[in-house]
Amino acid sequence: MRFSLGKFTLPVYAVLAFIYLLIPIVYTFVFSFNNSLKTNLIWRGFTLDKWTNVCQREGVCEALSNSVMIGLISTVVATALGTMIAIALVRYRFKFRSSINLLLFLPMATPEVVLGAGLASQFFNLGVQKGIWTIIIAHIMFCLSFVVVTVKARVASLDPALEEAGRDLYANPRQVFWRITFPLLLPGIASAALLSFALSFDDFIITNFNAGSDMTFPRYVYTAAARGVPAEANVVGCAVFLLAILIVLSTQIRGEVKRRRLAKKH
Repeated sequence: MRFSLGKFTLPVYAVLAFIYLLIPIVYTFVFSFNNSLKTNLIWRGFTLDKWTNVCQREGVCEALSNSVMIGLISTVVATALGTMIAIALVRYRFKFRSSINLLLFLPMATPEVVLGAGLASQFFNLGVQKGIWTIIIAHIMFCLSFVVVTVKARVASLDPALEEAGRDLYANPRQVFWRITFPLLLPGIASAALLSFALSFDDFIITNFNAGSDMTFPRYVYTAAARGVPAEANVVGCAVFLLAILIVLSTQIRGEVKRRRLAKKH
């Protein structure tokens, strides 16, 4: 039996890449149980106190609540606006449609440092005090393009015959949208909303330019990193990671259950 190097190269590369990606996550998870004092750079023993008293460290829960609030508000606004823009771009023909399509990609292609600095200059010139609301405005602008691109792909894949069938059955435009179009768009809208929230919650560069004195979780971690990220921050990071895994697994299981039900019917 001939030995083929190429046969094993891809699996070995995939395993090594997977291990490389998991190292920071494993480190974060392990050190969330560290019995640390002022710094979290050296292992001092196992404890559950950091998980049970996560808000004991000053600033952690405040920064987390700010990030969650900013993420939720910017996600709702960006998803609503992005969905309307996506439907308009796919379904309607109007002046400057091609130009708008092109301009929507600019925030995605522009480096965050340029976007953040530009917004900060604009707020300064307008005399706007930086704070939570300037962060929200910046995040809406940043996330809007990602929402439009995601929902636009879903709108383009819809079969117009389904909406025509609704109109043939004497449904008015509002009924057609809420009973046919919106349910079909919902998976794309949900995906766009999750992506938007993840981008907002995780963002540091744009936030740092437009935050003023308000603290978000990424800013807190960056500030604390000089003396070792506190174990409480590792706890929050692990909790967010586990929540994301839970959402993905529940979505996959739900989809598999639906597929099996449909297969049994047929």
